[in-house]
Amino acid sequence: MVFSAIANQNVGSNNSLKPIVGLYFFGTLMAAMVAVGLSFIFPSTLTLDLAGATANPPQGLLEVLHTLLFKIVVNPIDAIANGNFIGILAWGIGLGFAMKNSSESSKLFIFDAAQGISTIVKWVIKLAPLGILGLVANTVATTGFSTIGEYGHLVGVLLAAMFIIALVINPIIVFALTRKNPYPLVLTCLRESGITAFFTRSSAANIPVNMALCEKLGLDEKIYSISIPLGATVNMAGAAITITVLSLATANTLGIQIDFGTALLLSVIASISACGASGVAGGSLLLVPLACGLFGISDDIAMQVVAIGFVIGVIQDSAETALNSSTDVVFSAAASQYVADKTN
Repeated sequence: MVFSAIANQNVGSNNSLKPIVGLYFFGTLMAAMVAVGLSFIFPSTLTLDLAGATANPPQGLLEVLHTLLFKIVVNPIDAIANGNFIGILAWGIGLGFAMKNSSESSKLFIFDAAQGISTIVKWVIKLAPLGILGLVANTVATTGFSTIGEYGHLVGVLLAAMFIIALVINPIIVFALTRKNPYPLVLTCLRESGITAFFTRSSAANIPVNMALCEKLGLDEKIYSISIPLGATVNMAGAAITITVLSLATANTLGIQIDFGTALLLSVIASISACGASGVAGGSLLLVPLACGLFGISDDIAMQVVAIGFVIGVIQDSAETALNSSTDVVFSAAASQYVADKTN
């Protein structure tokens, strides 16, 4: 999806999109940092089946950076074969920029291929409950039903971070750009976009709703016709929160000590990784192993955490999608107002 979004961006497109894209990444980064802060204040632990599992925690920030660098520069075939999500994302970004000047037919093929991959992801996620049932059943059989109570604390941290972004951080960003009371816009977007997205649990499915809302707000169609579909792919504040909280909860469970520098690096990685999350229900959970890999946590442990994510997904994924989708309109409107004021 990232490969397709970058490759299909129009060369020399409207400069009004630049502040919107900047807001998308900045908002996602702030979401990850808020998630880190709450995870440090209210640390979560999980009950996992650690029999036969392996973890090789890094000895410091330099080792994390060393691991990250070598994951990025690995060849793409090796990255795909070994589930190296960081390497896959890096190659997707690189190929996207490399193909920006390709022919329209090539761009159309890339777009169609991305849509096809997205469809396969939807199929996998629809079948995921069968595998998740087995993982959860094994954990419950080993540790008992007391583990279910842990999920309440985890959901609380996730929802708290999302509420802070939606009702505190986003309004501050909007006010900084427009110098106007941000809450009428923020609350309107939450009501008319967020509620629908909460039930559809798909940013992609909510694109028509956001398009209609942008038209209602009087935004320039040339801007929102691009920024809204792009936001459904790369504006993933809720996904960054999910990736960060679940990864730090896994590290806490394994007794891995995370210093501030490493946590800050996780914020950046979670933000970039979230941009690669598929805009379908549960898409962000598939990127949890990427962040866990920074701490030397093996995939067999990370996938148990993904299973927990699917268990709480009825609440977590719904709130995540509501935040992601409503923020697309909030930032599109704020950036449009900023550009209009600057032009005048």
